[in-house]
Amino acid sequence: MFPLLILAAGASSRMRGSDKLATGIDGVPLLRRQTMAAIAAGARVFVALRPGDARAELIAGLDAVAIEVASSAEGMGGTLRGGVARLPLARRFGVMPADLPELDTAAIARVIDAAAREDGHLVWRGVSARGRFGHPLFCDAALRPRFEALSGDQGGRSALAPYRKKTRLVALPGEAATRDLDTPEDWAAWRAMKKGGRT
Repeated sequence: MFPLLILAAGASSRMRGSDKLATGIDGVPLLRRQTMAAIAAGARVFVALRPGDARAELIAGLDAVAIEVASSAEGMGGTLRGGVARLPLARRFGVMPADLPELDTAAIARVIDAAAREDGHLVWRGVSARGRFGHPLFCDAALRPRFEALSGDQGGRSALAPYRKKTRLVALPGEAATRDLDTPEDWAAWRAMKKGGRT
């Protein structure tokens, strides 16, 4: 069972006062929904939060560990550095944002299954049906120092850049690997699309 860090320390600043991770889908807050999907996919789940964040209540009762990451105040690089450092040692470790509503149990499990193989790769990541890089992302344990060296608002891209030829891309349906919802308009458009039966 590989550890998977769900990134939930952002401020939802583009939501103009509401919290996207508390927004309900079929009556379930987004953060709880994605945490449940990751657990069901077979991951050992850890959720990166800001210190004292009320979002911890959204995952209460689930088999997941809330990690308060003080360095999240720096930005994404700080969250990744502090969060990955707190993950238990394992052959592989994973990272995924909390705000990808189409990333379901089957999609997460598909990437986990790929990462479980000894196929000569060091990175396994979900991509959209069109080949756009996305999540979830799993890395060999040898890459932990790359994440633990991040700072500020650096994302994982700089940590992974030297390993493009050692990356196994796992195709996921539609835009499941990449579709995030950052604004009220994004949410409204996504709900309208789902209501219309389009993906």
